[in-house]
Amino acid sequence: MNKYLNYSVVERKSPRFPDKPGRFYAQSQSRGQVEIKELADRIHRMCTVPMPGIMAVMIAMENVLAEALSQGEIVRLGELGSLYTSVGSRCCRKQEDFTPKMINKVKVLFRTGKELRRCLRGVKFVKVEQRKKNIK
Repeated sequence: MNKYLNYSVVERKSPRFPDKPGRFYAQSQSRGQVEIKELADRIHRMCTVPMPGIMAVMIAMENVLAEALSQGEIVRLGELGSLYTSVGSRCCRKQEDFTPKMINKVKVLFRTGKELRRCLRGVKFVKVEQRKKNIK
């Protein structure tokens, strides 16, 4: 199976120097999405577990992952990698002045494991046109 990722080339300007010409960088372009039912179907084709059992486990896994992350736990997914939370906040001059109200965002981050890094080795790249941004 050929492994390849689509990319386009985009210009990015420096926020510090908006009047200067930008520089060009690669930006990945997805080839679509895979929903949970499609993932379950692909797993079903690889093993003997019935489809309803796979779906039940995957839905339960969504709930367990969300619960663990909301409790500040790191979720280790074996050789796939780890999910963990990160926070962003406003700053203050003194440590004692900091309050939880200054935390303004929580993100879930993913750190790849050995298996995913191995799978991405040797991937080929195909240049495609940049997608137009949706204007609403």
